[in-house]
Amino acid sequence: QVQLVESGGGLVQPGGSLRLACAASGSIASTNAMGWYRQAPGKERELLARITSGGSTNYADSVKGRFTISRDNAKNTVYLQMNNLKPEDTAVYYCNAWLRRVGVEYNYWGQGTQVTVSS
Repeated sequence: QVQLVESGGGLVQPGGSLRLACAASGSIASTNAMGWYRQAPGKERELLARITSGGSTNYADSVKGRFTISRDNAKNTVYLQMNNLKPEDTAVYYCNAWLRRVGVEYNYWGQGTQVTVSS
């Protein structure tokens, strides 16, 4: 059973920081592109940041300069360092990954972790 398990969400004051982690587990041959999305109430899920297996990154304009995505390929884990958080960053955050199993690439989602930015 392959799954993505997220951790690190919570309540933080405006201007604060959080670090999210997402670990892929199970029978995985390789981990390809990984990314972080978020979905606020009443809004569509949006892509925040993406990182390839080689480490190339891209970001949504809304988080560029504040969020940093990174990965540890040995641990099949992707991270999202979030700095200078704002109330509008409040949402459920999801990780997403393209994982190769038995020669076929599949797309997986994490269960989501709540991030609340409030004073």
